[in-house]
Amino acid sequence: MEMERITEFPHTHMDRRPRKRARLGWDVPQLPKAQVGLFCGQEVGNETSYASSGATSDLTTSTSLFVKGVATNGSPPWREDNKDGHYMFAIGENLTSRYKIHSKMGEGTFGQVLECWDREKKEMVAIKIVRGIKKYREAAMIEVEVLQQLGKHDKGGNRCVQIRNWFDYRNHICIVFEKLGPSLYDFLRKNNYRSFPIDLVREIGRQLLECVAFMHDLRLIHTDLKPENILLVSPEYVKVPDYKGMSRMPKESSYFKRVPKSSSIKVIDFGSTTYERQEQNYIVSTRHYRAPEVILGGGFISNP
Repeated sequence: MEMERITEFPHTHMDRRPRKRARLGWDVPQLPKAQVGLFCGQEVGNETSYASSGATSDLTTSTSLFVKGVATNGSPPWREDNKDGHYMFAIGENLTSRYKIHSKMGEGTFGQVLECWDREKKEMVAIKIVRGIKKYREAAMIEVEVLQQLGKHDKGGNRCVQIRNWFDYRNHICIVFEKLGPSLYDFLRKNNYRSFPIDLVREIGRQLLECVAFMHDLRLIHTDLKPENILLVSPEYVKVPDYKGMSRMPKESSYFKRVPKSSSIKVIDFGSTTYERQEQNYIVSTRHYRAPEVILGGGFISNP
């Protein structure tokens, strides 16, 4: 989704880590017609821009987010999970007394991710609610352990998503994360799969390799790297002329493409992470991105 109004954002998400070379100048010079916007994965009422508005008031001030009859305080009524073990919820309900559900950000094999308001920290967070099934609960506890280890060695949180908290709620492991921008896959999909500037690709690749090297130093193997598990830190983007698409796309709106304002990324989803010392004769990773050595049953190690 794109915002109609033009807004200036502070460069809070700039990648300030030391580097061996100067930052590549991938940014396309902004033309007078370039527009600033926010990438939002899902609309809820009229509150899609809430996370970037700078407001710190409780979401109870917005009646558009609430399901009729849902209590604004206390725990929601007990509901059975659906047939797949997913937690059943309604927008506006509490997830413990600390968090209030704002929207659903996504869903996967593991469970669901909800955008919630943290009353204690006065900020929006992303909460991963794992399916109430034994094998997914066990995988979630492994992910919590890995995230805590990564956070211990990555104090600045420059490489991997940061865990804020975790708790067990109604037989569902809930992991609280910092709220980031869209995944590379979602950004490309919303952008009609238009290409990124080559220098931006290099910058994203550099950060991804740094993250992989960081994990390998800790004897950890992610095993499920893919565009869906690489998130842009910021949802901000600019719309710039797409000169390659002008000749083949008749619609005027197709003359522009979205480019992220910040190149900073973070890796997510450590539920399949393994240690080097573990047995590695099993299948890992999403089929479409699976490495040949895994398909052939040759195992996998971080340092051959």
